[in-house]
Amino acid sequence: MSIVKKIFKPYIGLPRPIYVIFIARIVNAMGAFIFPLLALILTKKIGLVEDEAGLYVSLLGFVVIPAALIGGKLADSFGRKKIIVIFDLLGSVCYLLCSAVETSMVTVYLIGGASFLFGIAGPAHDALLADITTPENREGAYSLSYLGFNIGFALGPAIGGLLFENYFKWIFIGDAVTAVLATSLILIFVKDTLSKAKEEKFDENRAMEKHVEGSVFKVLLDRPILVLYALIMFGYSFVYSEWWFLVPLHTEANYVGNGAKLYGYLASFNGIVVVLLTAVVTALLTKMKIHNIRKIAIGGVLYALGLGMLGFYSNKIAFFVAIFIFTIGEIVVTVSSSPFIMNHTPASHRGRVGALLPTIIGIGSVLGPLATGKILQITTIEVMWKIILVMMLMFSYFMVLLQKNEVKLGGKVEQSQDD
Repeated sequence: MSIVKKIFKPYIGLPRPIYVIFIARIVNAMGAFIFPLLALILTKKIGLVEDEAGLYVSLLGFVVIPAALIGGKLADSFGRKKIIVIFDLLGSVCYLLCSAVETSMVTVYLIGGASFLFGIAGPAHDALLADITTPENREGAYSLSYLGFNIGFALGPAIGGLLFENYFKWIFIGDAVTAVLATSLILIFVKDTLSKAKEEKFDENRAMEKHVEGSVFKVLLDRPILVLYALIMFGYSFVYSEWWFLVPLHTEANYVGNGAKLYGYLASFNGIVVVLLTAVVTALLTKMKIHNIRKIAIGGVLYALGLGMLGFYSNKIAFFVAIFIFTIGEIVVTVSSSPFIMNHTPASHRGRVGALLPTIIGIGSVLGPLATGKILQITTIEVMWKIILVMMLMFSYFMVLLQKNEVKLGGKVEQSQDD
């Protein structure tokens, strides 16, 4: 087998809807202008100071929590596709309204409305992917979806950074139009999978996915490994949020007036690295058969090394080196996390578990900007990065401990070279 075929082997032979979702993710991410620039929108366009900006970024994140819980229940009750189409389109309308009003706190409230609506659709997206796949091809499918997002993301933030100063309204129009196009692809080419999930039978190799009765809380009580996993990933999420909050503040502090442009380039570089190396990293991880939780621990160490170095070096070259190391960690964590959760989740509860666990995890990204904004009132950005370094190494160690006690905590044995 050629090297190219070996690299792309995890993506070959996947169900047809996975490839449609892959294209939809590319289209959607090509218009990802707003979220990467949110800290700068709040500070440079709205006029908030750093700690106020951190508060509002956190509040915008908090609105996703009830949205996801609602969306998970709706996805398990009424179908994945219906929820995706309805709420993604409504979220796009909010972005269009942002382009029509004067830039003010009203803009922030409309962004919050969009975040809530997109948040409702989020669990349905994850449940749809899980319904279509099996443990054997799930990691490849999630990896391909992640790759698609980053193919688009390689262009989106850079375009957004160029539009930011002189064509600000167009970042809302572009984000809305690409979201509508992506949703249309799912509407036309992907069938709903709820009935399939309800009727599917599982053998002993997929015993963790068998249908169960009761609430999502009963499921989690029976599988404490999922709860502990989410709590540790809370720390990962806290650190990850610094990528889109502290990094742009750092670039602007070092290069006043050009911070948005530099951050746009860094975000695009992040996307380019993902595009070029996701397939390679996925293929290597598949070949090495490393335990999923161990992969995530390794990814956490790369988070620590990449972002932590900005506490010591922060010239332009250092920014790109730091983001390269961090991005490799991001790839490892992302392609391993959702498959681990879905491999341990009953098919009857995919929407709800796929909402509740990311909600617990996502609180970390909500609190990250809030805590960082407060800490920056008493210390420097460089010291904050050193705090992040220590925190991330600690959570990576917790992940190793979780893997060592997996079976005791209601998990299943995964084959790996470590065993």
